Amino acid sequence: MALLLHEGYRERGAEAWLAVATRNAEAEGMIAIERDEGRSAWAQSLLRAAWRFQEASASAGDVRAVLSRVLRVAAEPARWLAVARGNEDFDFPWTEGLASLAPQTPDIVHLHNLHGGYFDIRALPGLSASVPTVITMHDAWLLTGHCAQPLDCERWLDGCESCPDLSRYVPIRGDASAANHARKHAAVASSSAALVAPSAWLLSMAERGGLLEGDRVSRVIPNSVDTRVFAPGSRMEARRRLGLPEDRYIALVVAKDVRTNPYKGWRTLLEALERLSGPVARELVVVAVGDATGPEGRSAFSAGGCPGIGVRFVEDEATLADYYRAADVLVHPSLADSFPLAPIEAMACAVPVIASDAGGIPEIVVDGVTGLLVPAGSVPELAAAIERVAADDELRARMGDAGLERAREQFALAVQVDSYLALFTELAEEFAASGRGSQ
Repeated sequence: MALLLHEGYRERGAEAWLAVATRNAEAEGMIAIERDEGRSAWAQSLLRAAWRFQEASASAGDVRAVLSRVLRVAAEPARWLAVARGNEDFDFPWTEGLASLAPQTPDIVHLHNLHGGYFDIRALPGLSASVPTVITMHDAWLLTGHCAQPLDCERWLDGCESCPDLSRYVPIRGDASAANHARKHAAVASSSAALVAPSAWLLSMAERGGLLEGDRVSRVIPNSVDTRVFAPGSRMEARRRLGLPEDRYIALVVAKDVRTNPYKGWRTLLEALERLSGPVARELVVVAVGDATGPEGRSAFSAGGCPGIGVRFVEDEATLADYYRAADVLVHPSLADSFPLAPIEAMACAVPVIASDAGGIPEIVVDGVTGLLVPAGSVPELAAAIERVAADDELRARMGDAGLERAREQFALAVQVDSYLALFTELAEEFAASGRGSQ
């Protein structure tokens, strides 16, 4: 999403730079973050060797990978002792100089997910005092002691004491969840950063968590997709290009690590598929994009008695759009989701969506209009929705058309870019009028 917005800003003529810790793509204005900048000379010398061993390693358990880990610990033993005790790693000295990474002083700093192991959240007060700063919350991590989605746990409202699940993404090694929660809350509360959430549901969590107190600017700006890429097309031609069966009813599921990610509701889907009967059960094929498969990038599996095709996570958007075009329906049974892209991408390709009512999903899918919503985790209602949509060609076509219209009007990239640029202008003007920038 950050890359998509960055390119959208530049297309509008804005001078934009994108600082990244891990470079998964190339783009004009992209700047590499040197995560070890600012550490001691001793630490940097050991870390340079550690990263060389890491790059040369073939697996997490080989000799080079082990040596890399040993060198990293030797470089900064106190830091890694804190991590071993469950503290989230905020030890990134480079963060203090974030605004100076760009060729010129920026008018706005826009921060996205900050839990990638590269950013010091404690630098927020100083950063936002020197330049207007916006944080986009893509999940609830900023509100919790470590996890990105607390599901039905509400300990985050009281400081995350005694975490019941340290392994939940983002995992920690010991229960320092209360200390992590306190550090993050203090950093945001002491800053003037504006908070943006893709859904009203997530922004309401920030309000409940006490992060919107005072005169903090906040907005709901929905996620978007590039509707030039995600667009309708021939179902049969897409199936031929992808080598998918042309005579079967295809239910598509899209999510990274779709069959193992605990948030994505795979078990609910399997149990729902086991309930199917009649023509739907005989004709349905599940295509799971985001499944970790073998060296060919595709594997076969059984999905609740229905044949399944697992496909590696698709990075190329044009190819991913073909998977949507090839599908009769997208099934998105998440147990937790702030504002997922898969339902938007499907709607932009005129594909109806069956989804859970978790998180911000009801702000994307209009029940009975662009798809069907079912209670999160409800096996019988998910099964009934799958059967209903599969049995009614006219319903699928009507929902596909309505979804396409909604995606183009509400979730096109241009709409999101306009919203952010308007917010940036407002914040920059207020910042200049306050005189803070000249201090």
